[in-house]
Amino acid sequence: MADLSVPGLGTRWRGSPAASNAATPGAAQGGVRTLLRLEGLAVLAAAGFGYVQFGAGWGLFALLFLAPDLSMLGYLAGPRTGARLYNAAHSYLGALSLTAYGALAAQPLALAIGLIWCAHIGLDRALGYGLKYGEDFGATHLGALGRPDPW
Repeated sequence: MADLSVPGLGTRWRGSPAASNAATPGAAQGGVRTLLRLEGLAVLAAAGFGYVQFGAGWGLFALLFLAPDLSMLGYLAGPRTGARLYNAAHSYLGALSLTAYGALAAQPLALAIGLIWCAHIGLDRALGYGLKYGEDFGATHLGALGRPDPW
C-alpha cells in the first residue's frame, strides 16, 4: 500500500482504522474499544431514525453529512491545531447541544443539522475514527489508524 503520509500529519496513516492493530498510548483497547465502536453504531442508528421520524429532506442530509470532516483542514496549521479543530467538530458535546436546542426551541433546521452531525460522529466512531491526540493524525482514543509500519 502506498504511503499516504503528509508533512505535519505524521506517518501512521496508511489505511483504514479497521486494519489497525497498533496500540496508541492512552487509547482504548480490547472490549472497551469494541464497546465504544458499538456505541457509535447505536448513535448512528438513533440519529438516522430520529432524522427519518423528523421528516427532513435527504438532500440536506447528503449535503451536510461530511461537513464535520472539513475540520481536518486544521492539520494544515499543524497537528495540535488540527487535533483541536477535529475534536471540536467530532465531539458529541456540540452535536447534542445543537440537537437539544433544535428540539426544545422548536427550531427544525437546528434539529436536523444536530441529528446529521450526531450521525456523522456515530459513523466515524463505529468505523474506528476516534478523537485525535495532538502529536499525530493517526493517534486516536480508539487506537492508531492504519496498519503498523513494518519498518
